[in-house]
Amino acid sequence: MPTAKDIGKRLRELRGDKSQKTIASAIGISTSTYSMYEIGQRIPRDEIKIKIAEFYKKSIESIFF
Repeated sequence: MPTAKDIGKRLRELRGDKSQKTIASAIGISTSTYSMYEIGQRIPRDEIKIKIAEFYKKSIESIFF
C-alpha cells in the first residue's frame, strides 16, 4: 500500500503544468485541501479519489494503490 507521500508524488506528476487551483475547482474541493494531498499530509476520501481519477482519466488503482 503506498504512503500518503507516494500518492502526493503521483498527484504532482499528473498535475503537470496545471495549477492546484484548477484541479481543486474541477473536483469541488479547496486548493488548500488539494495541496495537502500533494504534500502527503492527507489522503482523499473515496468519493474524492473517484473525482480525481475521473479528472485525470486514470483508474483509481493507478493513482492510489
